[in-house]
Amino acid sequence: MVFSGLSPLVIEGVAEEGALIRVRARTPGGPVACPGCGTETVVVHALHERTVADVPLDARRVRIVAGVRRLRCTATDCVRQAFRGQVPGVLERYRRRTPRLSGQIGAVVRELAGRGSARVLSALAMGISRHSAMGALLRVPLPAVRVPRVLGVDDFALAKRRRYAMVLIDAETRQRIDVLPDRAADTLEAWLREHPGVEIVCRDGSGARSYAG
Repeated sequence: MVFSGLSPLVIEGVAEEGALIRVRARTPGGPVACPGCGTETVVVHALHERTVADVPLDARRVRIVAGVRRLRCTATDCVRQAFRGQVPGVLERYRRRTPRLSGQIGAVVRELAGRGSARVLSALAMGISRHSAMGALLRVPLPAVRVPRVLGVDDFALAKRRRYAMVLIDAETRQRIDVLPDRAADTLEAWLREHPGVEIVCRDGSGARSYAG
C-alpha cells in the first residue's frame, strides 16, 4: 500500500539510507508495442537504469532506481530499430521526477512561485532550488480562460509610473481569470468582445485609471 502509486513497476527492494528511501524496481516483462509501427516485441536489445524522484515518505526523500528494457522492433520496414519501454504514469521520457511528484510540486509553485515555493517544498522533503521552482511553474499548463458572471478589473505596475498591466478577477470566487498587457480601455473592450458572457464589471473607482468610464 505504501508504494501503490508505483504498481506499474515490479518492486525488488526498499532500502532506508537516513533521510533517503531508495526503491529498486524494474519494468515488467512481456511484449511492448513499438511506438513507430505498433508491432509488439519481446526482443531485448539492452538494459539500463533510470533514477527518478518520487513523492516523500515519512518526511524523507524517495528515489526510484528502475531497470528499463531497451527493446528491438522486429518489423523489417520499421524506421525505429530500438526503443525504450516506457511506463506511463511512473516513468516519462526525459523526466527526473514521477508525474505524481511533478503534480505536487506544480500545485505549490502555482501558488507561491520561486523563493516561497522553494522554502515550502524543502520543508516537505521535496526540496528544489528557486530556479527549478520557476522552471516547474513554466511547465504548468495554463487553464482555459473561463468567463465569470461578475468581472473584477484592476491594474498593477510592471514598472512603477512607466508601465502597467491589468488583472481580471472573478469577483465572486476571487480567482484570477487573465492578465492583460496594459490598462487601456480598448484592451479591456477587446477582451470582453472575445469572451462574451460577463454580466457585471466592477473596477477600482480611481479617476487615474485609463479604463475608467
